Amino acid sequence: MKKEEMAKVEAFLRKRFSNPKIEVRARPKKTDSAEVYIGQRDEDFLAVLYREDEDGEVSYQFQMAILDIDLEDV
Repeated sequence: MKKEEMAKVEAFLRKRFSNPKIEVRARPKKTDSAEVYIGQRDEDFLAVLYREDEDGEVSYQFQMAILDIDLEDV
């Protein structure tokens, strides 16, 4: 994903979730996706963001895994 795209999606996610700490970062060696974090620490990984281009229409898929051990703290 291009920097401009990541910045637009980051702004959208921050507004949508009312959280200015959301960051969209480039993935090493990948151009079709980015990583989403909350906060400054790398352990705050949230999701992978995929860029889809189908018939000239671009969309972004937000893929977030929730581990069963994460649910123990709820």
